[in-house]
Amino acid sequence: MTPKSEPGTDPAHHAFFANKKPSKAPYCAEGKSFLRSRSSGRETSAEIRFAMGDSQYSFSLTTFSPSGKLVQIEHALTAVGSGQTSLGIKAANGVVIATEKKLPSILVDETSVQKIQCLTPNIGVVYSGMGPDFRVLVRKSRKQAEQYHRLYKEPIPVTQLVRETAAVMQEFTQSGGVRPFGVSLLVAGFDDNGPQLYQVDPSGSYFSWKASAMGKNVSNAKTFLEKRYTDDMELDDAVHTAILTLKEGFEGQISGKNIEIGIIGTDKKFRVLTPAEIDDYLAEVE
Repeated sequence: MTPKSEPGTDPAHHAFFANKKPSKAPYCAEGKSFLRSRSSGRETSAEIRFAMGDSQYSFSLTTFSPSGKLVQIEHALTAVGSGQTSLGIKAANGVVIATEKKLPSILVDETSVQKIQCLTPNIGVVYSGMGPDFRVLVRKSRKQAEQYHRLYKEPIPVTQLVRETAAVMQEFTQSGGVRPFGVSLLVAGFDDNGPQLYQVDPSGSYFSWKASAMGKNVSNAKTFLEKRYTDDMELDDAVHTAILTLKEGFEGQISGKNIEIGIIGTDKKFRVLTPAEIDDYLAEVE
């Protein structure tokens, strides 16, 4: 019977390991090797922080980062912040919402681009961010409002429609295989509780505002609104203030063709101003 060789003395054993190539260290998404042999003991605290940082969670919607953030929602807010400026002002007798409408080319027919939409006869909405996402939310909100009207035979309250729309946006922050909506909304309405203005963010949070702005010029716009807003402001004064706020950060010549304004007053009928009406307001503020 052939005796067994001692471990490590078999020539075939040496030949096997002599021909075996060393494995490469695993790489992270950034292309840097930070995992080393357990026996080396060379891991630095910076490499460990890199491995556990928020960047490792930026592609997961449903996983919290160690700092307690859902990074994809922050990216959605960045998309909103890079969108065109929009704002809303609640007056004593109505609400006005306004937005820039800069077209990608002079060849685009401006009448085909509508950034302010009517959800119900007494509720309108404007957005900053991604237009296609806005269309989806408008369709869902209109459907919810119609279901309420068919069931109760009365218009849906502004607060309830805002809450339902925010619930849809929140669902898209807690589901696998989806991404957050890349838009923030300003919802203007007038019901039995008077004029109301709400802002809804991609996280699904919503707040009632006296005046608010969003988009790429948000900081300057909010500062301007804080200086000009008063509680007893009339609707016409609110329209003037909205135009002046847009002019603060507007690049180029402002006109009725490159901004949109929607208003709702005590008649509880939301409507979008025509370019001719906007030009009349522009003439009053100049």
